[in-house]
Amino acid sequence: MSARVTLHPTAQIHPAALLGDGTTVGAFSVIGADVSLGSGCEVGPHAVIEGPTVMGARCKIFPFACIGMAPQDLKYQGERTTIEIGDDNVFREGVTVHRGTAGGGGVTRIGSGNLLMAQTHIAHDCQVESHVIFANAATLAGHVVVEEGATIGAFSGVHQFCRVGAHAYVGGYSVITQDALPYVLTVGNRAKSFGINVVGLERKSFPPETIQALRQAYRILFRSRLTLDEALVRLRDEFAGQNEVGRLVAFIRGSKRGVVR
Repeated sequence: MSARVTLHPTAQIHPAALLGDGTTVGAFSVIGADVSLGSGCEVGPHAVIEGPTVMGARCKIFPFACIGMAPQDLKYQGERTTIEIGDDNVFREGVTVHRGTAGGGGVTRIGSGNLLMAQTHIAHDCQVESHVIFANAATLAGHVVVEEGATIGAFSGVHQFCRVGAHAYVGGYSVITQDALPYVLTVGNRAKSFGINVVGLERKSFPPETIQALRQAYRILFRSRLTLDEALVRLRDEFAGQNEVGRLVAFIRGSKRGVVR
């Protein structure tokens, strides 16, 4: 452990834990044996981090967050599984992130620059990319993939094995039982799509021509009289070289559970 670490005297840190330079650990927090934290992490009071967990630099863990707990899966028998977390993530009060399972690849991953608001739950084997926002009490069941820049609204639940596409916006109190399309507003119980996430894309400085192309693609997909396969072929032909439309098409073609329409 680095000498440049600040530990509250009531914190319980296993001697085998690795804490990077500038890390601080608050009162009554617990950090287990097989935990590695990067430099400049801030662990608030009453937080728990168990391992095997590897976390990058400058992450902030607020009170009562629990990271690295065993998965809530009846098939789990204590085998070694892990969590991998990138840099600059914020885990607010009461967040829970569980390790993977042997049947699901053995690892739960979270990228960098994510905000997990209070009471968010990331279940076993989820794969969360970077710059994702989870509002309060957003919940991922096991094996969910959330692509970069997505937002999942408060009290929303995503069914196991579903995907949430890049820069998608899932509205609050939604129930996602199929894949939520990239760049699209998806809202409701059960969820429906409501067009391109124009405001979100504008805030992220997507070019106007890209947003317009996505809007045209959405109309072709869901408001023409074409079958889905016919619409995808038309998008491929009409928007060749348009990366975001290409990503939308690839996402739909790669869906195993179907997409929210």
